[in-house]
Amino acid sequence: MILLLGSTGYVGGAFQKRLDQLEMPYRALSRAQHDYTDLDTLIEVIRETKATFLINSAGYTGKPNVDACELHKSECLDGNAILPGTVRSACEHTGIPWGHVSSGCIYTGRRDDGQGFTEADSPNFSFRTNNCSWYSGTKALGEEVLEDAENTFVWRLRIPFNHQDSPRNYLSKLVRYERLLQAENSISHLDDFVSACIACWTKRVPFGTYNVTNTGSVTTKRVTELIQEHLLPEKKYDFFESEAEFMQIAAKTPRSNCVMDNSKLLATGIQMRNVEDAIVASLDQWRASSDE
Repeated sequence: MILLLGSTGYVGGAFQKRLDQLEMPYRALSRAQHDYTDLDTLIEVIRETKATFLINSAGYTGKPNVDACELHKSECLDGNAILPGTVRSACEHTGIPWGHVSSGCIYTGRRDDGQGFTEADSPNFSFRTNNCSWYSGTKALGEEVLEDAENTFVWRLRIPFNHQDSPRNYLSKLVRYERLLQAENSISHLDDFVSACIACWTKRVPFGTYNVTNTGSVTTKRVTELIQEHLLPEKKYDFFESEAEFMQIAAKTPRSNCVMDNSKLLATGIQMRNVEDAIVASLDQWRASSDE
């Protein structure tokens, strides 16, 4: 039996869909029924359900984007840094392994050698480096809370997308926005992400931290070109002249734009599509569903 926390969210809903497809027994916990932020309550539910694994997809992201986290700092800290510690304590107390959805937003840019960041690299976009958004800082703190945890997966998600229109979908945002910041990023196809996370458990790969991103990286401009080629040929885009202009006009807090290395995950035998292949497949499915 798998326990799923955060099942009503964007990522949690994708976990539910995949678990249903795999016909794996699970129970989705809602805070309305069980306040899993309370340690004793979570321990009781784990024992009651005889859970053998737990997935924590709960967290605080801010709507419509991370700027909102600057206004709700307490809730963001609770969801991204304190909750992982509570879940860790409950799982260690009951002796079950678990997986935590983290984020690649704890990095910015590339490594000094020009390569993508690996799981061994310390975050460079965090409170400790004093250059980050509140959201990124709390996600980095959440990983610190789990730094020496045993029997734990830390799965780093990065800018999720797929073929289904959603306010959280990166492609949805680019379909709607007309002026964008040019940047290079690693990104995660949401369905590929949840499939890989579940496979970490079913294939019993070594516990630890994994960058669960599609292979390679992509620029904002390239994604807009693919949108024009595969979905909206009439769509026109304009780009900010610089990050400084973007910050002055359109944002309240710095954004993490980074490239990540997923070779550790690939070495386990779990595959992730090339990033452009995943984007094109999503856009083609999007168009097909729109034509129906």
